Amino acid sequence: MPARCSADGGPATYPQTPEAAARRMFQSLKARLSLPEEGPGIRAPAWLRAFVRGDEIWLVVLAAGIGILAACFVAAIVTAVQSLHHVLFAVEGHDVSGVAAIDPWRAALVPVAGGWLMAALGWLLARLPRLSIIDPVEANALHGGRIPIRGSLILVLQTMLSNGFGASVGMEAGYAQAGAMVASKLGRIFHVRRADLRTLVGCGTAAAIAAAFDAPLTGAFYAFELVIASYSISTLAPVGVAAMTGVGVMRLILPQPSLQVGFAGSLGAADYALVCLMGVLCALLGIAMMRTVALVETVFNRSRVPVWARPVVGGGCIGLLALATPAVLSSGHGALHVGFNAYYTAPVLLALIGLKALASAISIGSGFRGGLFFASLFLGAMLGKLVAIGWMLAVGLTIPAVVIGIVGMCAMATAVLGAPLTMAFLALEVTGSLPLTIAVLAAAVVSSITVRRVFGYSFATWRFHLRGESIRSAADIGWIRDLTVGRMMRKDVRTVRDDQTLTQFRRAFPLGSTQRVIVVDQADRYAGIVFVSDAHRETAETAELADLIRLKTEKLLPDVNIREAMKSFATAESDVLAVVDGTERMRVIGLLTEQHALKRYNEELDGRLREGGLL
Repeated sequence: MPARCSADGGPATYPQTPEAAARRMFQSLKARLSLPEEGPGIRAPAWLRAFVRGDEIWLVVLAAGIGILAACFVAAIVTAVQSLHHVLFAVEGHDVSGVAAIDPWRAALVPVAGGWLMAALGWLLARLPRLSIIDPVEANALHGGRIPIRGSLILVLQTMLSNGFGASVGMEAGYAQAGAMVASKLGRIFHVRRADLRTLVGCGTAAAIAAAFDAPLTGAFYAFELVIASYSISTLAPVGVAAMTGVGVMRLILPQPSLQVGFAGSLGAADYALVCLMGVLCALLGIAMMRTVALVETVFNRSRVPVWARPVVGGGCIGLLALATPAVLSSGHGALHVGFNAYYTAPVLLALIGLKALASAISIGSGFRGGLFFASLFLGAMLGKLVAIGWMLAVGLTIPAVVIGIVGMCAMATAVLGAPLTMAFLALEVTGSLPLTIAVLAAAVVSSITVRRVFGYSFATWRFHLRGESIRSAADIGWIRDLTVGRMMRKDVRTVRDDQTLTQFRRAFPLGSTQRVIVVDQADRYAGIVFVSDAHRETAETAELADLIRLKTEKLLPDVNIREAMKSFATAESDVLAVVDGTERMRVIGLLTEQHALKRYNEELDGRLREGGLL
């Protein structure tokens, strides 16, 4: 049958059904997103890469560029979220949580609509090739600062949708991810060293957080404590420059109202009892909120609600809570500004704390994206005002209640983030008061110690723990995981059958020929190790080779890292172990000694210390 042609001689076109058009669009999107994440990519000219790698001044210049781009990303995110709040909730303020009232139908239905959008996005992502989403802490701890672009953009989009539609989550995760993504990409373009790439990721997060809070010291120490996990002279200049650049660019592009609380007085020795009490109470509230997140996730996991539909259910719950007060919506940044200047009675404060904590736990537990940093600031401030009322009624209060609110705000954020110096500098930049900063630092230290003793994790590292990761900070341990048995083992091993006689073994392996021989059975499966010295020391005429086999069940796998290998050596009480290809086939592929493993570990450790400028 001849093919049909169009009037101009080309192939005829047929009208597409909506299903066919959607299928074609879906396949096109899938093909685009299935491109390799880490291809050759863009590379700066060789001479420019040499400048950046060879002189730390150029690394600082690169950090300044990162600060500019990170601030632009933050400004774009803030503008998009504010526009969503304006359109969806019909508010004129900067944050929906700070308004006095909104239409009840908007409060109830907009979070549900956001849940449907998150569900649709999750359904789409589940059917596309998996995208790696690696946050800055995990990237610096395990991946040497390498952050995938596409996964980061998805995370930023999910955070914007969650916050824009009223979910009770903070934007700090989106800000930090955007800044770190830019920094990681630029670092790879200039092909910087592993230690420098980790520093640049810290620069990106410092610039983003500093721009969002209009607080350069807070942004810088956020990077030092949470993303780089150390402070050194070599990292001070790039991180500091990135933070200051981010704040300057943000003020030019999109100046935001910053929280400013004046306090010119001082705190007496008796006031520090209240400060320490605030540290303990904030730690307990932070632990309770983190436990509530886990409880919500457990309830969803045990229910029959599909994973993709959970944000819809969570959005419905948030909408119901928003009918009581708009303060539970979004990050709570606007509610924090209002709450510091408003007078609330104790019952109102209790209600705000309970509703906001529950809304945040439901938001994160149901699948919305975001963090608890902004929520912890609001909760800590309200808890501080509540405790100030109780303290004033009990023993009298000699300092303003807003001071206790500042202390509670920073202590609560320390409990969630695990960054006491960051919170101390936030207090300094908010109030300009050194005495109050010292009090905040004392409360933050008490809060941090209490959380570590009672709970053991900050919110970020606890989330890693729930996923099966053992990291507790952004300290670089990725190279330890990369140093596997397969990379360290000797492949030129000598084997012998387990049915050989002792005489045959002695003839084949005289003293001095080798130290040990691996024994395999008739199916070439690992059977143990025979030491040549043992074979030549045995004098009994009835002795057999099987009697001399050691380490019959102790072995290593090639993907085991150096830390687990050292545990295996200690458990086996041996300085040598065979390496097999798996627990089923048990084919011998190599041999590893404890001495060589320690040597390789020390060589890698020295290299990392040199990269970090510590040697």
